[in-house]
Amino acid sequence: MRKLVLVITLLTLCATSFASEDESTIVFMRYSAVGAAIKASIYEVVDDEIVFIGIMKNKTKINYATSAGKHTFMVVSEAADFMEADVEAGKTYYAMVTPRTGAWKARFSLIPIRNGGATDFSTGSKKFEKWTGKTKPVTTDDKDRAWYEAHKTSVEEKRAKYWPKWQQKSAADISERTLHPSDGT
Repeated sequence: MRKLVLVITLLTLCATSFASEDESTIVFMRYSAVGAAIKASIYEVVDDEIVFIGIMKNKTKINYATSAGKHTFMVVSEAADFMEADVEAGKTYYAMVTPRTGAWKARFSLIPIRNGGATDFSTGSKKFEKWTGKTKPVTTDDKDRAWYEAHKTSVEEKRAKYWPKWQQKSAADISERTLHPSDGT
């Protein structure tokens, strides 16, 4: 009986963690001692509108279901930074929310995790196993949505300030910060 309960639990977790046939899933993960006390908020930018995804603290992950195709994601704390994605239906993609030094507190970037490969930010790295195993899934609740409503103007101001800087990046730099169809699992 215990084995049956375990199997059902694992199947349920898998069903909520992976993309359906007509959607893609982006798993945003955060795992770093640097800036651990600072929260980061995650968004999708759709037709110049901000869609709130959630708030992440250290050692958490958010599974975000979205349509196949091209997307722009944004992470906000002291500043805003972006990541592009071109995703296929039925696949799961991974991105790391990484801290970097800011003027007053940590800033964050979104780093695509490549499918396979030998870099630190790849599904083939030992770090990837650690990140997926030691991050806990979080969902957006009413408290998170209330925070976003109270800070919506600040988030939009940061998007407006940092988006032009993102657009000035070279095609090669943007490609490095893009989830490509081949990155899906």
